Amino acid sequence: MRVVISRLPALDAALIRFDTWWGGLSRREQILVAGAGVLLSLVVLVFGVVKPLQAARADALADIRTYETLSARIRAAGTLTTTRVPRRQGPPAQVASSSATAFGLTVAPETIPGGVRVTVADVSYDTLLAWLADLGASSDLKVRRLSIQRRPTAGRVSASVDLGA
Repeated sequence: MRVVISRLPALDAALIRFDTWWGGLSRREQILVAGAGVLLSLVVLVFGVVKPLQAARADALADIRTYETLSARIRAAGTLTTTRVPRRQGPPAQVASSSATAFGLTVAPETIPGGVRVTVADVSYDTLLAWLADLGASSDLKVRRLSIQRRPTAGRVSASVDLGA
């Protein structure tokens, strides 16, 4: 391997001028100038390299958190379809019973003026809310009154729901 060194007259002139200037300084001045150069280099390194990298990393982490949150919300929302949920038809007691059966609930419907009162003895809270959401989406029944009591088992409730059109 052969190394070719080309001479640059402008660079040579600058190095000669620096060497002359440096040689004219006393030992104390050389130490002070070298220290100032090191300090200036550290400041440029910190504020020109390290700080921008830290800011870019923090922005990237914030973006990741944002996109993970959005992704979780999209997954929780479920699939978007244009197909409509089939509407349940019939008397309110029958609609409430058929919807509850689809969720594996045992209900006791009781006809009241203007609707139906449904009592659920023991159900998980999530299943109860899913059933009520299904009733709202698949029928004309709306929740008028809801009473929920906590059961001794964690996550289990009993409820009394008044439904009406």
